[in-house]
Amino acid sequence: MKDFKKILAHYWGYTEFRTLQFEIIESVASGKDTLGLMPTGGGKSIIFQVYSLSQKGICIVITPLIALMKDQVENLNRRGIKALAIHSGMSSAEIKIVLDNAVWGNYKFLYISPERLNSERFTERLVKMDVNLITVDEAHCISQWGYDFRPSYLNIAALRNILPNVKFLALTATATTKVANDIQDKLEFKDKNIFSMSFSRHNLSYIVRHLENKIGYILETLGKTSGSGIIYVRSRKVAHEISDELRKYKISADFYHAGLNTHLRNVKHDMWINGKTRVIVATNAFGMGIDKPDVRFVIHWDAPDSLEAYYQEAGRAGRDGKKSAAVLLFNNIDKTKLKRRIPVAFPEITSIKKIYNSLCNYLNIAEGFGKEQKFGFSLQGFAQVFGYQQTMVYNSLKILQREGYIEYIEEVDNLSKVYFTVSRDDLYKFQVANANFDGFIKLLLRSYTGLFSDYVVIDEELLAKNAGLDRENIYKFLKHLRKSKVIDYIPRSNMPCIFFNRERVGIERLKISNENYGLRKKDFQERIDAVIRYAENNECRSNILINYFGENSTVRCGQCDVCKSLETIDISNTGFDEISGIVKTILEEPCTYEKLLLKIKDNQEKTIQVIRWLIDNKKIIFRIDNKLEWIE
Repeated sequence: MKDFKKILAHYWGYTEFRTLQFEIIESVASGKDTLGLMPTGGGKSIIFQVYSLSQKGICIVITPLIALMKDQVENLNRRGIKALAIHSGMSSAEIKIVLDNAVWGNYKFLYISPERLNSERFTERLVKMDVNLITVDEAHCISQWGYDFRPSYLNIAALRNILPNVKFLALTATATTKVANDIQDKLEFKDKNIFSMSFSRHNLSYIVRHLENKIGYILETLGKTSGSGIIYVRSRKVAHEISDELRKYKISADFYHAGLNTHLRNVKHDMWINGKTRVIVATNAFGMGIDKPDVRFVIHWDAPDSLEAYYQEAGRAGRDGKKSAAVLLFNNIDKTKLKRRIPVAFPEITSIKKIYNSLCNYLNIAEGFGKEQKFGFSLQGFAQVFGYQQTMVYNSLKILQREGYIEYIEEVDNLSKVYFTVSRDDLYKFQVANANFDGFIKLLLRSYTGLFSDYVVIDEELLAKNAGLDRENIYKFLKHLRKSKVIDYIPRSNMPCIFFNRERVGIERLKISNENYGLRKKDFQERIDAVIRYAENNECRSNILINYFGENSTVRCGQCDVCKSLETIDISNTGFDEISGIVKTILEEPCTYEKLLLKIKDNQEKTIQVIRWLIDNKKIIFRIDNKLEWIE
């Protein structure tokens, strides 16, 4: 333990581990495959980083999020810890150098996307690496029953054939009992071994507000409360509109979504983190790297597709342990929208096949060709050319990805990079023979280190400024040096891309399996239904959430909107149980007020209070025939 604590203090400046961090490290250190279930912000990354730094060799970290991968590599490198990454946005030359460095460069961490695991180049190098741990981040992605299943995660268990003695550590923030068991089965754990933090958040008040005027509620609430927060929306357009509306009322607000360039996203993120912006209105792209402890509220303008997503996003409030609120704004239109997402998320199979065929034609890929090729891809441009709806294209690509035909990579933002492909001696000869390039080459070598051993990120604007030239001339120098095979220059690109995992197949051979379509559609339907139940049921919100994740709780939280409403009429836990009895009775058969009192044989005075509360809160209504009916 002393070594683990010393590493924690030396690199992160903490004197103590958070809940479960040390227990999980100790489990891995004892040689056990381990699954850790910890909420977002619970410090999952420190677990494998501290353990691996205590051992000889390198840790392989598998994660599907390119942005998170880059962020963690940069953070580790800033701490003086050598880390690398391989993902689908990289060229084959870049990947080769990274793998060589992982084998011979004394690096401690190699982050890799799951799609790259089964490449021949990776497996060849892997056997030469001294691997001390395989970490599977976002481990719920391996389960067909996880809310973000990715077939490429099924390749992970095959690493046991190459590295039979290496331990596996799986980590995720959200998993039901069914998913947690499936993760361990799919990763071939020798024994079930799970460490789980409670999903209960005692400082977080879960609130659902049924209303039409959402912006009015937000303005009124922000006027009465203090602190910073997040408003989650599904549409980029709505993010702009709400932030504009808040600013009209002198509320410091900004918008954030995946359509912004990296620089602008970083500026907006930092302004909010540092308290210069009070409210960030964002799509679910705003998630990675949010470690602001004093978020007092998270408001969902739109309901997410699953309780897993809602719990994760709502959980960004109150990480400092102080009282905070997670508010879902919901009405009948939202319920209709949720139900409409099912056919949108699962287009007809004939449409998926048609889009695949159009995609291959659009990218000029003939049958039998295209395997392991990457293409820049504009979803909007493709949809316009063929007259498809963008959402149908997007969801069809995701289904084709689950089937393993392609990868659609949205989060690409690769900065410009340079790598000298010649030796220092050959470079000197080139400088002597090409005096007009000598000054620029010296500028490159003065500005950046490591150019002969790895691809190095460069800034053309800064080079232009230091050279006293315009940017266009810098591009010409770089392109000429690349053409002369002195350097490999990869210009900056933030265009999404399509990667073909296999060659193009004829449309008659394109298979969409029941596992990846029929069963997934049914599972998606169940998740949508769970969100609607959460929003509409008159039960303790916290209990609904933690019971969904497999914890059994019947004790009310006392701070959600349902519990607070019950307290106003002095209804105890027993009174809460009475509600269930009343609701069950009315659902079985609508009846008159008098008949209902006769059927409920408990404390009549308490029962009358509860019925009045249900009527006042429009949970039950009087029909024309004077019978009471439950409103779902």
